[in-house]
Formats: sequence, C-alpha cells, structure tokens
Amino acid sequence: MQPKTRYAKSGGVSIAYQVVGDGPSDIVFIPGYVSNVEFWWELPTTARIFERLASFARVILWDKRGTGLSDPVADVPSLDQRIEDMMAVMDAVGCERASFFGASEGGPMSLLFSAAHPERTNALVLYGASPKFSSGPGWEWGWSPEEITSRFDEMERDWGEGALLSLFAPSQADSEPLRIAWGQFQRRGASPRMGRTVYQALCDIDCREILSAITVPTLILHVTGDRVAHVNAARYMAERIPGAQMVEFPGEDHVLVMLDPDPIMDEIEQFLTGVRHETQSNRVLATVMFTDIVNSTVRAAEVGDNRWRDLLATHDAAVRRQLSRFDGREVKTTGDGFLATFAAPSRAISCACAVRDAVHQIGIDVRVGLHTGECELMGDDVGGVAVHTGARVAALAGAGEVLVSSTVKDLVIGSRIEFVDRGTHELKGVPGDWRLFAVTT
Repeated sequence: MQPKTRYAKSGGVSIAYQVVGDGPSDIVFIPGYVSNVEFWWELPTTARIFERLASFARVILWDKRGTGLSDPVADVPSLDQRIEDMMAVMDAVGCERASFFGASEGGPMSLLFSAAHPERTNALVLYGASPKFSSGPGWEWGWSPEEITSRFDEMERDWGEGALLSLFAPSQADSEPLRIAWGQFQRRGASPRMGRTVYQALCDIDCREILSAITVPTLILHVTGDRVAHVNAARYMAERIPGAQMVEFPGEDHVLVMLDPDPIMDEIEQFLTGVRHETQSNRVLATVMFTDIVNSTVRAAEVGDNRWRDLLATHDAAVRRQLSRFDGREVKTTGDGFLATFAAPSRAISCACAVRDAVHQIGIDVRVGLHTGECELMGDDVGGVAVHTGARVAALAGAGEVLVSSTVKDLVIGSRIEFVDRGTHELKGVPGDWRLFAVTT
C-alpha cells in the first residue's frame, strides 16, 4: 500500500515526503527533474524499486519545492536551497545519517550534499547522473545549445502530452500508452512553466570541481546508451571520485520505469549491505507470440464500425480457439492483436500459422512475431527483454507472415518446419543484431 504523504516545513515552504520500510539504515531518494511521491506508486516498476529498497532500509521519498505535491514556487530553487529542504525532511523523520540515491538531475544535488555534509552521509548512489548536463568548453558530453533550444520548443508545445519522451525513453517513444502515462507524469510533476525552468536550471549545473572532494563510498550506475546523461560523463565521475565503483547496463532508456529494476537493485543492495538479495525466481523460459491485424484502421473505415466490431469478435474467437488447440496461454489483447505464451516453440509456430490461416478466411490478414527467451512473470502479465523482442519481431513481419527470431528457429531444428532467411535486423530498444526467419509451412 502507498505510504502516507506528510509535509515538512522549510523556511515557510511545505515539502511533501513519504517514508516506507523500517530497516536499520536510511536511504534518501533524490528524484530527477520533476516528481510526484504519490504517482510513483501508480507505476509498477517504481513501486517495485521502492519496495525492494524498503526490504533492507527505511526509504525517504520527497518532492522538491515547486514540483509534485510540495508547495509551488515562483522560481526554481538553487541546489543549496534544495539541500535545506531535504535536510528539513530528514530532520522531520529523525534521520541523522543516510545513504543518498540520486537519480538523473538528483545526482548533482547528491554530490554537493555528500561533499558538504559527509557527517550526515553514509554512502552515495548515482543513477543516470552527470556533473554537467550541457556542453561547454572542455566538456563535450552534454547537450548543445541547439538541442537545448529544440527541447524548450518541444516543452512549450507538448508539456503534459509526452514532451521529451524520445529523449528519456527512445526505445518506446512510439508507444501511445507510454506517451499517455508520461504526459500524466509531467502534469502531476510540475506546471509547464516550472517544467521549463527546471530544465533551464539543469542546463546551468556544473559540479565537476567538487568530485575530488567526495569522501564517502560511491556507486555509479549508468545505461550505456543514455541520451540524457552520456555514459562518458558517468565514467568521468567514476575516475575522479576517490574509490568510486561503476556498473554499466545495456540499453538506451534513461528513465528507471523502462528498465528491469532487479539488476540495478541487486547492485545497490550489495553495495549498501554487503549482501546480494536472493529472491524466489519469477522468471520462466517461454515463447512469446504477438499477433497484429494488418491495416486495421483502413479496414474499419472500409466496412464501417458495426461490421468491424463483428469482424473483431470473430477474429478474437478464432485466435482463442487456436490458442486452446495448441496449449497457448493468452496473456492479453493488444488493441488489434494478442500476446500469448507457449512452453514449446514448435507449438507456438503451429499456432501462429493456424491463426494466420483461420483469420484469413474471414478477410483479415495478420502479422505474427515469435521469440523465445526468459520472461518475467508479473501476475497474469509477462514482461522483460524477451517480450520486447517478440513485439519488435512482429512489427517487422509482413501481411500474412509468421516471423521468428533465430532463437526460435534454432530450438525447432529437426522438425518439419521450414524457414526462409529474412536477414539481419536491428530491433529498436533491443541490444545487438538479430537474424530473422519467415515460416514457410
């Protein structure tokens, strides 16, 4: 359950905060850019992150003044002022010393606090952070003036409607559900004006000179393809903070909600406690199948709404019959298609071909994508890189085509299933090059 939101007073300004967990030590989470302590709990990934941290520590969450549930202010506060606000929260909950987890724009504030107040700092964890986010003399790992201007224009035009999603989560920038959630996060995190001024303040930050003054144990976590904070900026910090450790993760998304949080949480728990958390496995090897109706919008316009609803119902029934026939598990519908899983890749291929043929008889063409990999079980849903890979494979399939990854093909060697090579492809948001094959049987 979401913890209760409370307020601490800092110079007459109310700072919203929450406390979760009752572990032997404290972790203060310093959010990046904008935040909303209550909205975090509506996102499964961030809820899992905070629950995991709370399994071994008392976790303190808060919204910087001017953002989220804290008091609005006319101007973006300085780093010094934000530190005073955070100390007011720490004092309100009786926190004398803590480890600080600074994400993105929360990184510079974490650096400054740990350098100025080592007596109140146990350790420092930085994720997706940089000592300087804009480019300048002697610093090439930041945003150019042209990029900054372009992003100001985008925020002016699209704040609350998905502004900057292609920067923060490029692998899923074309996902409409994510765009909606991202827009809601922006609206609940800050007003349009505050969003722009926070971004401007971020462009002005430069903490390079204080790195050598950090004396507390430091862990730096970074995604190698991050477009918000360049990985070389993180490596720069790791080289200049005495004794700092750095762990890199593959990918290109900046926001934590787009990542598998467990490897990140494993590193943090190991760093802060000396023990790597052992959890019961919630992962299973499965073949995922994505189906999608080709040109569904055009077909709906051609036949009209009523007829299209009837066709969709017939399509759905046909898919479910084949899933039952080949022991597939329906995970969910995906607009104009299905996501299903299979224990055996050969049965997944047979089901995909049967679905393709069955719906073709009612005048509907589908594209189908299959991939086998380790999936994360999330209640009745599934997630993980294998699911993203399956979706990307399906997106490359043609009308009436069953397209599979090389993993699926290799697992059915010896069967009578035949394939034609479709070449090597980059799958957006999935590391590496992938060889794809079309089923010809």
